[in-house]
Amino acid sequence: MTDSAQNIATTYDPTEIEKKWYKTWEENGYFKPSRKGDSFCIMIPPPNVTGSLHMGHGFNNTIMDALTRYNRMSGKNTLWQPGTDHAGIATQMVVERQLAAQNISRHDLGREAFIDKIWEWKEQSGGTITRQIRRLGSSVDWSRERFTMDDGLSNAVKEVFVRLHEQGLIYRGKRLVNWDPKLQTALSDLEVESVEEKGSLWHFKYFFEDKSLRTQDGHDYLVVATTRPETLLGDSAVAVHPEDERYAHLVGKNIVLPISGRLVPVVADDYVEKEFGTGCVKITPAHDFNDYDVGKRHDLPIINIFNKNAEILADFEFIAKAGEQISKTIAAPADYIGLERFAARKKLVEQAEVEGWLDQIQPYDLKAPRGDRSGVIVEPLLTDQWYVKIAPLAEPAIKAVKDGEIKFVPEQYSNMYMAWMNNIQDWCISRQLWWGHRIPAWYDVEGNIYVGRSEQEVREKNNITADVELNQDEDVLDTWFSSGLWTFSTLDWTGDEAKDKENYFLNTFHPTDVLVTGFDIIFFWVARMIMLTMHFMKNEDGTPQVPFKTVYVHGLVRDGEGQKMSKSKGNVLDPLDLIDGVDLETLVQKRTTGLMNPKQAAKIEKSTRKEFPEGIQAYGTDAVRFTFCALANTGRDIKFDMKRVEGYRNFANKIWNATRFVMMNCEEQPIGTEIRQDLWELPEQWIVSRLQKAEAAVQQAFATYRLDLAAQAIYEFIWNEYCDWYVELTKPVLNDLNVSTERKAEVRRVLLSVMEASLRLAHPLMPYLTEEIWQKLAPMVGIGGESIMLAQYPISNPERVNEQAEADMQWLQGLIGAVRNIRGEMGLGNARLLPVLLQNTTDAEKAQISRIEPLFKALAKVESITFLANGEQPPLSSSSVVDHASVFVPMKGLIDPKAELGRLQKDFDKVQKQHDQIATKLGNEGFVAKAPAAVVKGEKVKLAEFAAQLEKIKANMDQIAAL
Repeated sequence: MTDSAQNIATTYDPTEIEKKWYKTWEENGYFKPSRKGDSFCIMIPPPNVTGSLHMGHGFNNTIMDALTRYNRMSGKNTLWQPGTDHAGIATQMVVERQLAAQNISRHDLGREAFIDKIWEWKEQSGGTITRQIRRLGSSVDWSRERFTMDDGLSNAVKEVFVRLHEQGLIYRGKRLVNWDPKLQTALSDLEVESVEEKGSLWHFKYFFEDKSLRTQDGHDYLVVATTRPETLLGDSAVAVHPEDERYAHLVGKNIVLPISGRLVPVVADDYVEKEFGTGCVKITPAHDFNDYDVGKRHDLPIINIFNKNAEILADFEFIAKAGEQISKTIAAPADYIGLERFAARKKLVEQAEVEGWLDQIQPYDLKAPRGDRSGVIVEPLLTDQWYVKIAPLAEPAIKAVKDGEIKFVPEQYSNMYMAWMNNIQDWCISRQLWWGHRIPAWYDVEGNIYVGRSEQEVREKNNITADVELNQDEDVLDTWFSSGLWTFSTLDWTGDEAKDKENYFLNTFHPTDVLVTGFDIIFFWVARMIMLTMHFMKNEDGTPQVPFKTVYVHGLVRDGEGQKMSKSKGNVLDPLDLIDGVDLETLVQKRTTGLMNPKQAAKIEKSTRKEFPEGIQAYGTDAVRFTFCALANTGRDIKFDMKRVEGYRNFANKIWNATRFVMMNCEEQPIGTEIRQDLWELPEQWIVSRLQKAEAAVQQAFATYRLDLAAQAIYEFIWNEYCDWYVELTKPVLNDLNVSTERKAEVRRVLLSVMEASLRLAHPLMPYLTEEIWQKLAPMVGIGGESIMLAQYPISNPERVNEQAEADMQWLQGLIGAVRNIRGEMGLGNARLLPVLLQNTTDAEKAQISRIEPLFKALAKVESITFLANGEQPPLSSSSVVDHASVFVPMKGLIDPKAELGRLQKDFDKVQKQHDQIATKLGNEGFVAKAPAAVVKGEKVKLAEFAAQLEKIKANMDQIAAL
């Protein structure tokens, strides 16, 4: 049964429809795999449980859902599996900030109670995220929702860690790491941002031990340039370039380190740039990664001067050479003990100035390494950490991309991947946090390390009795370690070969088909997933199995000006605000809450009120989704334009209104039950042909991950061809009493069937609107089924392509457009029938025109068609051109020249006034000099537009004056 046309609302209101249909889809299990056909699987990149989804998530989810719905409708056994990431550092920071507001620290609570607090937050935040994913229309299989700290995933993490350790691919070592003094944890290189900042280059005098030594310019000291004076206390050498003739005679000699008085050698190393500073560089292996490598090459001692708060130690830790343990301590200068690094810097520079060994200070632009979450300067620090030996894992991962087993879309990102993988370093996987997967390693009182899946296993494997105390490692694993197992751990991989062979989901859906992600986590996540998956997952022949066959890399979502969306800029948009709408005051509050700077908050409030004076209206999910798809150029950042959302909401309304027309003209009316091509005329031949091409274009777009092209093809066909042309072409037929019942029935059938196919075509991008309408239309053309999302996706039929009909229709559209333009320009109104003269037409074109003459006359309101001989002079007419043919409408008798000239004169005067105002403004040198370049450019564009309008009006006036 279908609802009557009278029960379809006059305008599309998505709110209730969206709630109704998502609930129906989920409750009926439509999102679950069908267990029929070839498999198709996408794993959702798990959002962090740190709050709510942003525009990037909305974009990413829309792409994945469109691909999933398309493949589901194409008959695939489809799984789109959802989940969230525990996000170690980020989540711990959120909860610590909440506690700090109550003057409570995690240490006040203790580890277990603090972790309980984070689990409480996870339940709250995770619930918010799942609600948001539902509002986006995402057809994920909720029965298989996963979290990176679920028991199953946690067991997988332990299994992988233990196996890698047994294979010698995980080890513990004392190495230099990026240390975040604020978060008190090691960071990977990928979690450190290089920020361009203004700094200084300090030049210090380091005097020779041998008082008789001199530089070429006669000094008894070397001048050493550095951006980090405070680390001078940990210097192990001064380095010069091997080919620097200025210092060749000094290599191997000792200098006396200021303040401490230690002797350090002068060494020659290619690392030094002769042109940098003075060509002399201090080497501090414990506090600089490049210096650490220089120290290894020259067997220099490593001297750590900082504690984990980046404060000066009382006793410096002395290590004879890289890879060894602390061998002794060196007493720190008493005045520096306990000083924070930047306070120590200030004191050291002051002391150098007073004692005369500060040579000069120069301004210097530098790249400061800052933690991407804390924002503080990261300190290279020598600590004991856990590492993955990467080289053996990287080799098959490189081969998989090189051989095309894994493809990047667009392909250029494979080059980025390869460049990083070919220069990859061992991965520090331990983090000094409380929230995360605790490292499965235990220590006895003597410091011996035992790795196992549990303490019980460790004791049994190593024959350690219960009276021997064991303490588990305090550290947790890097978040990316657990998410690196995402594709197979979420499919319930256990590592037990017998159990895994019986696992339907693992064997059916792995490897997954496509990973949809942003380019910013290719290194963080994509590469690590490939390495870890290929090490643990095998094909039937024993070869490594990839985690996915395609990596579809999309760009970042930026605002309409191309700026990155950030809370500090106040340009953040919440996709749910676009879907459901938000009032101005709430929007202002959302954008300014949490900003510490009152001036910044006031600025953002002002800009928000200016941009959204009435808040943001509700556009509905389909309009927002269609916007994301229409902007989805592969690999490039997208500028999110609110006008596009408005335009696609209008598109949804257009489809809704077309449905109302179809329903009103087809309900309770005879409808053809089978295809009767003998009853087709040009409109039916054309629209069915165009449908085939639209279907082919959309299928090709999905195959190449060009959702922007899919959206374009769907929009063009439904709006411009079906709604604007075919629907209009059916009206004269359905309203003509002289047309046979059979012909009308066939027209109704085509009208309905093409609309129904269009809905299926658009469904992956606009799921709610298409489902609501399909439920009403599908039964009318004899199509059954519970849901459009389970219906077959349209497949193009080349046999129904009719090039002649398309050519004829193109002529018809051109001619109608030409007459309508003339009618509009001359103000002739829509009721009057016009005579039309055609010139420069071939015999073939005349035959075409004869075929389309009835439609042309009906739609363009044409009284007669007359062909002029080539060269024949037409009467005074308004004209237009279609291809090479000229279209004339004689003006005599159609208009009142005097009245029309009066109207046009008023238009001319109005435009002239606007033109002159802008011309005066641009003639003002002060305005041109002070106004932003974009404003001046905009005014010039307006001036040119007004000049063109004046020219056009004047031409019309001249034409009419001649009548």
